[in-house]
Amino acid sequence: MKPYHDIGTLLEEYAARGEAIRQRLREFAGVQQEELFCELMYCLMTAQSSARAAGLAVEALLRAGFCDRDVDPVPLLQGGGYYVRFHRTKGKNLLAAKARRAEITEAVAAGRLSGSGATREWLVRNVRGLGWKEASHFLRNIGWHDLAILDRHILRNLVRHGVLRSVPATLTRSRYLAIERKFRQFAGAVGISMDELDLLFWSRATGEILK
Repeated sequence: MKPYHDIGTLLEEYAARGEAIRQRLREFAGVQQEELFCELMYCLMTAQSSARAAGLAVEALLRAGFCDRDVDPVPLLQGGGYYVRFHRTKGKNLLAAKARRAEITEAVAAGRLSGSGATREWLVRNVRGLGWKEASHFLRNIGWHDLAILDRHILRNLVRHGVLRSVPATLTRSRYLAIERKFRQFAGAVGISMDELDLLFWSRATGEILK
């Protein structure tokens, strides 16, 4: 095995939290077709905003009937004791995604045959506001596997365990895919899937097993 760092601690944490993590992944796999757009809305709002704020904003959008009526999303991204950063830009992204909702749903359904990599690439190219991290997050949250969600928490943990030397300043397509390959190799070496490691690393930061 490559000389990774602090593996004993990692395995101890996984032993303690592994079943809860696997249960969360089973919940993702159980997401129904009609829930896909809700997960997409959530992932469009999490960039540089907290998971809690994004979740509360989705609830506000659903209460207002955003999915089925002509509703301005912007005021709903900054109220009720939470705040979604860049709410105007994200409001535009939500409206753009809503306009292509049927097309996105069809592409995801067809992607079950073409594979996760091709489907993620399509989402990045066709859904405004979805980068590589957000597209990976969306697919993971609807039950897809083996895609790295390379946010700052994950990258810092990859540095901690010797997978990376430092956190990159930017993530181009090629750099994202290169780090994902290293993450996948690390997961294979320690015997824990990337999906499980993602949730384990997040639990270190939050104390919870979040989506």
